[in-house]
Amino acid sequence: MEIAPNASPPVCKIMDYGKFQYEKSKKEKEAKKKQTKIIVKEIKFRPDIGDHDYNYRVRHAQDFLGKRFKVRATVTFRGRQMEHTYLGRELLKKLAEELSDIADVETSPKMEARTMFTIFAPKSNK
Repeated sequence: MEIAPNASPPVCKIMDYGKFQYEKSKKEKEAKKKQTKIIVKEIKFRPDIGDHDYNYRVRHAQDFLGKRFKVRATVTFRGRQMEHTYLGRELLKKLAEELSDIADVETSPKMEARTMFTIFAPKSNK
């Protein structure tokens, strides 16, 4: 088995190939366990949302950010609401202000088809 092919001269070792493959897969699994998965939770709004519904969703966003998840806030427009996209932008700005102490805005409000979204990431503890 060739261990270091770039060395001069190349380093080789006599061993069981099956054992080598087993150890290699074991190392890969161990490295995979140490990786952290980034989970994005989505919270949906409408431009004509009521105060109670808005506050309810804000509390959920704060809970998700407290658990170190990213939060994607989405405002969906239907029909003639597309003429008033500024309402969605104002709603997302208001949300960003309320979450400013625990989250950073990762992406500013963007429009995709009939939805406007922004992504919040929890503030890093440095």
